[in-house]
Amino acid sequence: MTPNDKKYLLRLAKRTIDKYLQSKNIIQLEDSKLTKTLLDKRATFVTLEKNHNLRGCIGNLEPQKPLYQSVIDNSLASAFLDPRFPPLDKTELKDIIIEISVLSSLKKVPIFKNSKDLLNYLSQKRPGLFIKKNGFQATFLPQVWEELPEAKNFMTQLCLKAGMNPDEWQNLEMEIYEYQVEKFKDTQY
Repeated sequence: MTPNDKKYLLRLAKRTIDKYLQSKNIIQLEDSKLTKTLLDKRATFVTLEKNHNLRGCIGNLEPQKPLYQSVIDNSLASAFLDPRFPPLDKTELKDIIIEISVLSSLKKVPIFKNSKDLLNYLSQKRPGLFIKKNGFQATFLPQVWEELPEAKNFMTQLCLKAGMNPDEWQNLEMEIYEYQVEKFKDTQY
């Protein structure tokens, strides 16, 4: 992705949120005026940060829409639909930093003989992870390794996020997928 594409998507995310705050309308773009990269179907997460604290983060793991539309949808969802936070208020937008993560395809993590081997693998690769078992599921973007640098704690917290027993990962009976992201954020608009 070019620097111009990244800059465009960051501005688009900000404009999308601003327009919705001002008029409750959703921004509409003409496909014919966009680059091929912006039209490719990609999975994204949009993360909002305020005063160095998470303020919203919503995304999708599978590519369902063109990249630009995924950013529009996830910008709105992060700002107004993240159940962990109240909807964003007009007065907050000036303090919001937006980070966009464009995901690679999900890839099943290799099968390991024991949990120690899994932890060693994760410690070396530090990928984004998506886990699921019996209807429970959750994901952590690769950026979460900055807050949870130990693989054991990373897996424990991911299980808790999914609503599972915190040591559920140790029996290796869940589906585990990994992915990478191309992330970018900008504080200047």
